[in-house]
Amino acid sequence: MSITMSAAVYVCLLFGYFQANAVGAEVKPPENLTMITMNTNYTLSWDWDPSSSESRAVSFTTQYVARYRLFKKKAPPWTTACEKTSRRSCDLTQLSLYFLGMYVLRVQANVNGHVSDWGQKEFCPDQDAALGPPTKVDLSPAGSDLDIFISDPLTSTNTSMRENHPELYYHVLYWECRGDSQASRTLTLSSGSNIVTLPDLKAWTWYCVSVQTCYDFYNKKSSFTAPRCMQTEGATPWWQVVGYFLVSLVLCFLLMLLSLYGSLWCYKTLKATWFPSVQLPTLFQYLWDSSRSDIPRLLTPDSDSELLCDKVTVCPEPPVLEIYSPPSEALLAPPSGLEPDSRHSRQDSGGSGDSGVYSTGGSSSLMQPNRVSGQGPFDPEQVKMQDMAPGLKAPPVNADEGIVDMCV
Repeated sequence: MSITMSAAVYVCLLFGYFQANAVGAEVKPPENLTMITMNTNYTLSWDWDPSSSESRAVSFTTQYVARYRLFKKKAPPWTTACEKTSRRSCDLTQLSLYFLGMYVLRVQANVNGHVSDWGQKEFCPDQDAALGPPTKVDLSPAGSDLDIFISDPLTSTNTSMRENHPELYYHVLYWECRGDSQASRTLTLSSGSNIVTLPDLKAWTWYCVSVQTCYDFYNKKSSFTAPRCMQTEGATPWWQVVGYFLVSLVLCFLLMLLSLYGSLWCYKTLKATWFPSVQLPTLFQYLWDSSRSDIPRLLTPDSDSELLCDKVTVCPEPPVLEIYSPPSEALLAPPSGLEPDSRHSRQDSGGSGDSGVYSTGGSSSLMQPNRVSGQGPFDPEQVKMQDMAPGLKAPPVNADEGIVDMCV
């Protein structure tokens, strides 16, 4: 009984072992290993049939080694670039592979711990890496010709590909650009320089240019760049020169006219503001010119050019004659204390008895006592003769307003 049980266990173990080997043999290796390259950018891609495994949880491992190490007796040291990745590609750009070296790349599939065989591929960057087009193409007119400025293709570290391909050159394709649908003849030019001049072009004509990078040692050729178009130049026609001259002349004239008008306007504005033609009234001038005022002065005392003057003649005052006219009472009766004879003798001593006109000094003593009741003192200066001063106009003398003394 024990022997039978041991035989059954042994048979189960053998069945499991053979089943495991069968599952491992069913995992197929990756196929169609391909290098996708551009200058020094390298990417390894492959295909794998998912129907070879019931489970879709598959991962891939990518390794590489220098080809010369495979010929040594000891096992080569494989370097892992991508480990257990689900993608069907592996980027090798960051590995900085030697451009002139030769490498062996291999990829293995892993399904639930069961691995496939390695799929291998040899790779030489100098021979297998594709060459990229120029980084930049610029055009510049040079008279009736065109200058082309070409920038070298760059590596992954932004250096020129001429460091890896010293004999690199450019294939230039150019043609005349026409507005109609008629096809123009295509011309080609090859040059190893970064500056290329297209000769024998038509003046004032549009041309399109496309550039390709070439390397003849491995017959590498890049794709053409996108077409760049530009118009050529030439001698300027006489009518265009005359037109430019007339336009510039008109612009200069308008500019000068505008400058003169602006200067005149500024001058008039400043003159009207600081030197007005209409003067302020006298009251305002006094207020502005007053030294006691804190308000700024608009009119300065020294500005005599704005004053208007008339000629004035000063004449002396004419002499005034006085008339001594005594009242009527004094003519009728002599003053007390005087006799008639004395009155007559006084007339004789006066030397004049006909006019009754005396000077102010000689009659002042006689004028003092002669007053009229209700009247004030008589002022001889108030009586003036209009005959002695016919040019002067004086108001008529009212007898009631003063005392008039008259002597006979």
